[in-house]
Amino acid sequence: MVGAEQLLLLSVGAVASFFMAWTVGAGWTPYAPSVGARTMTIMRGAFFTGAFGIAGAVLQGANVTEAMAAGLIKGVSLSPTAAVIALIVAAGLVAIGIFAGYPLATAFTATGAVIGVGLALGGQPAYAKYQQILLLWVLTPFVCGGTAYGLARLIRRDDVPDEYTIPLFGGLVGLILANSPFTFLAPSQGGASIAAILSAELPLSPLFGLVGVTVLVGILVGGVLLLEVRLSVRRGQRHLLFGIGALVSFSAGGSQVGLAVGPLVPMLTPLELPLLVVLVFGGLGVMFGAWMGAPRMIKALARDFSSLGPRRATAALIPAFAIAQTAVLFGIPVSFNEIIVSAVVGSGYAVGGERTSTRKILYTIVGWVVSLLLSFVLAFGVLAVVEMM
Repeated sequence: MVGAEQLLLLSVGAVASFFMAWTVGAGWTPYAPSVGARTMTIMRGAFFTGAFGIAGAVLQGANVTEAMAAGLIKGVSLSPTAAVIALIVAAGLVAIGIFAGYPLATAFTATGAVIGVGLALGGQPAYAKYQQILLLWVLTPFVCGGTAYGLARLIRRDDVPDEYTIPLFGGLVGLILANSPFTFLAPSQGGASIAAILSAELPLSPLFGLVGVTVLVGILVGGVLLLEVRLSVRRGQRHLLFGIGALVSFSAGGSQVGLAVGPLVPMLTPLELPLLVVLVFGGLGVMFGAWMGAPRMIKALARDFSSLGPRRATAALIPAFAIAQTAVLFGIPVSFNEIIVSAVVGSGYAVGGERTSTRKILYTIVGWVVSLLLSFVLAFGVLAVVEMM
């Protein structure tokens, strides 16, 4: 039975969670490279970001949600008051970044706020989880930006025509897709990949079966694009860019919805709601946020950080897809804007970086660090004051 006071806190928490989901969606920029490459308008980019984002939230959002709900602090569960404070602090900081035109790292603010209220409640730091998170956060700019740079340099070579690079890039996307976890494929295990499910049915050893299915999916995707580019290189390139954008948007939903609904999960224990309901709730929030707020951020990344053509836009999105799926697989809260900014900048530097705004990049990095520290301090301090009252 839920009392009146609990119901009031739950209502406030739900509003704060939905607002956080809205700000997460409003800060998404998966289609920014496509807009920068002039293959899609800003409004269409925002629409598809929201549509594919809600699908990812429902089908891949469980791992990060569970990590945000109970994986960042040991020894205590978030109280309803703590959850509300964490959500309001995180959402408020992200909203400031959105309206200021600088993409703050949503994972930084949400993680800092949850750790802050958790420690204020007397919980113990989850050092092992922090090591995973910090490792991914630090490696993302180098791995994502470096890979985007390498791929962009490859496609600029005169001896490597589009007729080969487009199917090759499609094959790489297929390899990643085959090993991406989906909750509905194995709900009891937290999800499973297409390669894992199909390889289990083959009369081969698990390793050879997994590798075989992975390669097969890559060949199929690459083969379809090979047939397309033989008819029209431009159409094949456009379809590849749209498809990667869709997968990146899908990955954003899976890796980001937990930032919004994770702190809400402990509050819903008395109601015994299925996690799927919570993910749909968060997915709707990020979808509406993408539709209403993402155009501003898409413009900022597409035109202010670096100007990309269709080739380098594709090179930027492939590592972004891979990093996002890694975060989903291990249940690590990661900033999607950190991923996209790193990929866009890395791809931009492949042509010398003359059209890359170094000043804005530095401001953004400072904003990320400040948002992590500020969210932690604010959440810790506000809850400490409330507990003393």
